[in-house]
Amino acid sequence: MKPIRTGIRTRRTARTPALFGGISQRAFLRDYWRKRPLLVRGALDPAIAKIIDLASLRQLASRADVESRLVDVHRGRWRVKHGPIPRSSRPAGPARLWTLLVNGVNHHIPAAQQLLERFAFLSWARIDDVMASYAVPGGGVGPHVDSYDVFLVQGRGRRRWRIASPQEFELVDPAPLLLIKNFRAEDEYILGPGDMLYLPPGWGHDGVALEPCTTFSVGFRAPRADELGAAFLDWLHEHRLPDTVQLATGNSAGAPGEIPASLAQAAGLVLEHMRPSAADERRFVGEYLSTPKPHVVFHAPRRALAEPAFARALARRASIALDPKSILLHRGGMWFMNGESFPAPLALRPCLKALADTRRAAGWPAVSSALLYDWYLAGFILLSG
Repeated sequence: MKPIRTGIRTRRTARTPALFGGISQRAFLRDYWRKRPLLVRGALDPAIAKIIDLASLRQLASRADVESRLVDVHRGRWRVKHGPIPRSSRPAGPARLWTLLVNGVNHHIPAAQQLLERFAFLSWARIDDVMASYAVPGGGVGPHVDSYDVFLVQGRGRRRWRIASPQEFELVDPAPLLLIKNFRAEDEYILGPGDMLYLPPGWGHDGVALEPCTTFSVGFRAPRADELGAAFLDWLHEHRLPDTVQLATGNSAGAPGEIPASLAQAAGLVLEHMRPSAADERRFVGEYLSTPKPHVVFHAPRRALAEPAFARALARRASIALDPKSILLHRGGMWFMNGESFPAPLALRPCLKALADTRRAAGWPAVSSALLYDWYLAGFILLSG
């Protein structure tokens, strides 16, 4: 089998290696993003392997507020156990090949959040989270296809990846995972610590651990049309549609099987309410894209400052950072924090923009203390300095 030809080797320096090796971010977006895979040798420092170990990964997987799965295969039969997963849980039998997957490790491990921020040249509205997977030798989740972009960053150990270009893949049925039936790879290659593979949506791929290994998957949001449509109808019902419609009293029709004109007109009025304005669309999209996943839980500070003390800290130019689970976005003068929209005073917008773009900001004006204090008590932001 021919080796992949998209590989690029980074020129290592004393500084952090360039993410895409010999090409710029602009060239990556132009030539690879959502078009074709890219393999970069040494994209990140091999020390990335130290982000999380198996014990810490097991601890996260045992929590109810963390999304996790334990996948194993034995004699061709796959099983999936969803979290919380007890720390001592592991498939029985020496022949079992298993993988532990934990989503959102960046919410709990600062080094994983730093890894995620390496991809902030893309919109935070698209960036999802960092998933860490630990696999025993021979472990994996089987050949599958994703509907979103993903960067696969190798931490500890080595993993062999096989890929196939987009096509009408036949899926295994029944199976607890969306596995590709009779998967035929077109390329294969081995990733070691610090290597990175980018895959656009629709590419079939199968990763198998060659030794105990950890892989970090940086995923991107890609809501399906049916999910987006259903969420918009829910949003309309909450914000625009009345709970009941006053129907006209006339029920007579030319024949019993005919729909009365008054009833048809009343239904038409409801449908009129479902036609969104540009402001509706902007507000819905912002609130939808900034909504954290359902399992995410925010925690208030253990020893919260009183509001006057919080305001004094801001006056001393204290820095504010977003909690790793928080999503702050903006568009067209509207701002969106964790699923809620709000207007912002002009004096506050420069700091809010810095907070949304870089996830930290200082130099807040006095008019900001009330809004930020509410976020502080909710656990949306962190105060330092």
